[in-house]
Formats: sequence, structure tokens, C-alpha cells
Amino acid sequence: MVEPWPTELKLDKDKRVLTVSFDDGAHFALPAELLRVLSPSAEVQGHSEDQRVTVGGKRSVAILRLEPVGNYAVRIVFDDGHDTGLFSWSYLRELGEQQEARWQAYLADLAAKGLTR
Repeated sequence: MVEPWPTELKLDKDKRVLTVSFDDGAHFALPAELLRVLSPSAEVQGHSEDQRVTVGGKRSVAILRLEPVGNYAVRIVFDDGHDTGLFSWSYLRELGEQQEARWQAYLADLAAKGLTR
């Protein structure tokens, strides 16, 4: 099976939403906050599920820039200094497809830990 390939990455003018379009016609508008708190970096994800960190306080985070990494991913540089997550095309697609469920799980995590957005 051939993985869908991104055809466009586009930041909105406020740099708070990244729209990713794929060659199969799918496109997803991913908020910067979602991308930041679900960054695939070890800093956020840890090296196991037990080490995963719930990141709060990112409601107003913005994206400073996008940096291509080979032809398989993009590094997203956020205005809070976070820049260690490499977002593969398949991970961006997964976030788009599971956006609502992942967002609800994140909000539940915040509530359970007494954190705010």
C-alpha cells in the first residue's frame, strides 16, 4: 500500500493553523496547540507510554516556521522554543484523521492533572 503523500503545507496568517493536503484529496487543518502538545519529540512522548508528558499552557502557541527534513517529515518550530519534534507525513495524517479523539483525550488528561490550556 502506498502512503498518501503531502502536496501542500500551509500556515494561516496568524500561524496558529497548519493545513496539510494529501495527494488522495484529504486535507486537515491542524491547530498549532494540538501539534505542540502532541509533538512526536522525546521531550513530550518520552521513551515509553509511562514517560509521556501532558503539556499544558499552550493555548496561544504559534508556529514560527516549518523546516523540511529529507522527504519524509517536517520540523515544526514553535514560538515557545520547542523545535525537537519531527512530524512525519504519516504522523500528520494520523493526527488529522484522529484529531477529535486525540483532542478530547488531551483535554481529559489536562483535567485529570489539574492543568489548563
